[in-house]
Amino acid sequence: MTISLYARIHALPGHESTVAALLAQLASAVRAEPGNIAFEPWRETESEGSFFVYEVYDDEAAFGAHLVSRHSVEFNAALADHVSGGASELTELRALA
Repeated sequence: MTISLYARIHALPGHESTVAALLAQLASAVRAEPGNIAFEPWRETESEGSFFVYEVYDDEAAFGAHLVSRHSVEFNAALADHVSGGASELTELRALA
């Protein structure tokens, strides 16, 4: 069963460009992962400092591998000093139909 989720990221004031660059760099690496179906980062139009990432993985194993991949670990470490709360907020989604 596929795993779908979204991440919300709130950049600290003045750190928006850094967060955008980190997400752009991460996107290509995640899209190349076995088991990744979608990785779509977006910048919210109402707040330049808010980002939304939609992600889909083949299954729990693919998502687990994503979480411990070198590029994901490095991204999260680099992101911590640039965002509110020190990390992104993940929300898993469940299909209705």
